[in-house]
Amino acid sequence: MDNRPIGIFDSGLGGLTCVREVMNIMPNEDIIYFGDTGRVPYGTRSSSTIVKYVRQDINFLRSFDIKFIIIACGTASSAALPHITTEYDTDIIGVVDAASKRAAAETKNGIIGVLGTRGTVNSGKYAEKLKKLDPGFKVISTACPMFVPVVENGYADTKIAEMLAEEYLENIVKSGADTIILGCTHYPLLRKTIRKIVGSSVTLIDSGAAAADDAKSIMETRGLLTDKAEKGRAKYYVSDTVHGFEELGSLFLSKKIDGDVSKIDIEKY
Repeated sequence: MDNRPIGIFDSGLGGLTCVREVMNIMPNEDIIYFGDTGRVPYGTRSSSTIVKYVRQDINFLRSFDIKFIIIACGTASSAALPHITTEYDTDIIGVVDAASKRAAAETKNGIIGVLGTRGTVNSGKYAEKLKKLDPGFKVISTACPMFVPVVENGYADTKIAEMLAEEYLENIVKSGADTIILGCTHYPLLRKTIRKIVGSSVTLIDSGAAAADDAKSIMETRGLLTDKAEKGRAKYYVSDTVHGFEELGSLFLSKKIDGDVSKIDIEKY
């Protein structure tokens, strides 16, 4: 057993949807969360810049003697994870593999849609992973550049979000996809809006939740789960102002933020 904390990071607040699932399935684990709110979004950055940011994010989390790291960011998982996995002795997973495996298990007709940032879609990592799982899969990927700012500004359940979703989902709906990967951890907050467009028969895969499930399975196998009986504690860090974090973060967590929130200078790492 290992009582050290789990580290989770994202380019902004979306990774809190992964934190929420970790809290649900591993309630006794301590969590250190970093949201790179000063440099959000990652989806519009170059690959080299994303890799630089991810190294800094990981270095910051490792300063807490982390036992396991979840990259709760579709862009960082797809663009950076393949380049940095051999650089650290800490177990690190992303959302791409986990969500792809979940989608492959859920689809009935082999047509899978992927919604993500431009960085995630341009990397082609979801399509690559899904095709490795089954070369017969048809994958339709769509970049949704406005979804993150819509969510982070509190417009997830508005007509604006619905209009964007109609446009972004048009090709995926036409393709007949029966499974859609929400390839950014912000997107679960748009689940109701997306559901209006695709209907009740389409399976929506929450990439952050899938990664949390994978993390638990891996930690269980490697003896990394805590043996503490008390509820785990969470500490939150951001790279921009903490103002508004508790209010907006509570939407992602689906409950009131309960823990310390601090601003750090990520460039030091």
